[in-house]
Amino acid sequence: MTSVKRLTVLLLGYEIIPKTVSTRDRGARFVMAEPICAYLLETDRGYVLFDTGVNVENITDPGKRDAYFMSRGWLAPPIVLPEHDFLTQLAACGVAPEDIGDVILSHVHCDHTGNLKYLRHARIWIQRIEHEYAFSDHGNLAVFNDDFDFPDAKWHIVDGDWEMMPGLRGVFTRGHMPGHQSLVVTLPESGVKVLTADAGDLWENFEQEVIPGESCDDVAALASIRKLKSIAAETNAEMILLHDPVKVQSIRLCPDYYD
Repeated sequence: MTSVKRLTVLLLGYEIIPKTVSTRDRGARFVMAEPICAYLLETDRGYVLFDTGVNVENITDPGKRDAYFMSRGWLAPPIVLPEHDFLTQLAACGVAPEDIGDVILSHVHCDHTGNLKYLRHARIWIQRIEHEYAFSDHGNLAVFNDDFDFPDAKWHIVDGDWEMMPGLRGVFTRGHMPGHQSLVVTLPESGVKVLTADAGDLWENFEQEVIPGESCDDVAALASIRKLKSIAAETNAEMILLHDPVKVQSIRLCPDYYD
């Protein structure tokens, strides 16, 4: 029996990146406009959010835009239209930030942590190794510690594969980042959904087993891709990718949902 009632995909903007960020040694001539998504889960225990998108203030403020993106070598800052705004997307679902009691972070890149500022009351579930990395002298130009380094942050540390409740389990998928994790969600009508996060940005990563261009551990990155494919095959699951610009056009987006 699953505790998850509904899954809603929030489209929170687009990031402009070289394709090689997503596919190792492939697509050097190409630039991608990849969607930034988060996943809102309605459960028997309340609302759970998987990732939070990018902080729009770092884009709209000229000084912050230069400090956080352009001076760090980004091709361009992310594009967040008014309809992609985090609070607008939540409101379209009839949900306020204070309704969300738990946030699960796949990893600490800025397009996943940017709206934690609205969720400081919530428990933040993160892999231990990712939490340690986040607060180390990492020098990662895509990690903005201002997004999550709050004195009152309610960190909830997990190790490896874990289960929050029946029908919602975390899967350790190291590779893209040291403590990257994905989710496997079971819905009452739609069945199992594998929320890959950045274990693979594009369908190409899974179909052809191409590791991410950005990887801290190439062996683990390939193993994580195969692990998620195996889970999907064993459970007859649909894989819902977070960054694929083609796949995003065919999935149900807020205010639509999976139940």
